[in-house]
Amino acid sequence: MSEFKCEKCDREFASKEALDMHNNSKHFHEIKKPLSSKINLGDKRKTRNWIIIILGILIVIGIAYVLAFKENPNDGKYDVFAQCLSEKNTTMYGAWWCGHCKEQKKAFGKSFQYIDYIECSTPDGNAQLQICKDAKIDGYPTWEFADGTRRDGFVPLADLARISNCSLG
Repeated sequence: MSEFKCEKCDREFASKEALDMHNNSKHFHEIKKPLSSKINLGDKRKTRNWIIIILGILIVIGIAYVLAFKENPNDGKYDVFAQCLSEKNTTMYGAWWCGHCKEQKKAFGKSFQYIDYIECSTPDGNAQLQICKDAKIDGYPTWEFADGTRRDGFVPLADLARISNCSLG
């Protein structure tokens, strides 16, 4: 008598492998193995790890996308104000490497495109352009107003509005 007998059709087999093959081919629709017997613990860990890795990558991509395409709240907010400054012959002298100039540009957001801006630095950052030498610019940023007065350094937008009589918005 064989140790390996099919419980469904009473057929006998010489090995467990033969019985398993028989059950898988003849009685596969009747076999209800629990999920834990189909996937061993190592496979579950690998699957979990891959899911965590993929979710992590998706989160990083999502954050990068949001940061890259996030609208600046100042974008376009000061268009009319910046245009008024230009109409009133207000000019900003600055340098591409200047931290305060970058802050001043950031305060305007996209509206900075309407500001009369003169770049004073050479591309290598080692010298001042002649236009700024002639204007006797010695610090950045320098705001020059129509009446010839100047303000050096970062100037808050409210101060620019007051000095120029342009409405901030």
